[in-house]
Amino acid sequence: MTVVKIRPVQASELTQLWRLGFSQPQAAWTQWNGPYFKDQLPSQQAFETVIGPRDWLKQPKNWVITVDDQIVGNVNQHFVDGDLKRWLEVGILIYDDRHWGQQVGRRALTLWLTHLFTEVTTLPHIGLTTWSGNTRMMHLAAAIGLNLEGRIPQVRYWQGQYYDSVKYGILRSDWQRLQLKSH
Repeated sequence: MTVVKIRPVQASELTQLWRLGFSQPQAAWTQWNGPYFKDQLPSQQAFETVIGPRDWLKQPKNWVITVDDQIVGNVNQHFVDGDLKRWLEVGILIYDDRHWGQQVGRRALTLWLTHLFTEVTTLPHIGLTTWSGNTRMMHLAAAIGLNLEGRIPQVRYWQGQYYDSVKYGILRSDWQRLQLKSH
């Protein structure tokens, strides 16, 4: 059985992380992670000198996911409401599609939510937003116990078609109850 872990990235791993996750603009994961935004992947220099140090090292909003000690993706957190810091959402990326469908995301996101609720925040709720074109993410959210909290119809436009924005989330008390049941 593979061992899935999450952890902060090390400064010495920023180049490796950039190569794995951000060096290929047409990587499979980019077609599922809000492709309608048409975000540009960072250059190696920008990632290693600005983005990595700021978002991964100094104030780690992102942690890496490892499978058998090899980096395969990341989990992340961000505040929807900016400096108010009362509305926290999470995300997950598995860069290498060879790890898709192997429960890596399920184990990593479960570890991340547990970490955030027990060690990072006292907030009563954590959310996750995806789009109806990303059925894998919708399945993952439901499989780990997140509740479908909202669906905004036809607001995401991608490749000539409209999709829904889909909101999931869970209360701290419900997450704790789920984790007690699973142990």
